[in-house]
Amino acid sequence: MELVQQLPSLEYADLIKLRNEVESELKRRESEEKAKARKQIQEIAKTYGLNLEEVLSKTTAVVRKPVEAKYVHPQDASLTWTGRGRKPSWVQALLDQGHQLDELLIRH
Repeated sequence: MELVQQLPSLEYADLIKLRNEVESELKRRESEEKAKARKQIQEIAKTYGLNLEEVLSKTTAVVRKPVEAKYVHPQDASLTWTGRGRKPSWVQALLDQGHQLDELLIRH
């Protein structure tokens, strides 16, 4: 770590050059490390009879269909609620006015 002790005595231009060389070396080593890691992963996958693409492929998530609304505002049909989560402010306001939740049910 002798180089670190020399830093204060280096000229600005030399520090810039050193920084560029360090960044370049870091990029090179990062590529080497990634290649090594990839090789290790391939070897591990091979022991389980898999290839790298199978291991790294993203599994498709189960797509859930949106939950249908169960409640609707009596005067504004654009205001709906599924009945899940917190009550929207419009539902709470109607309940505070004495309405019952059953009155807001969407009847099919």
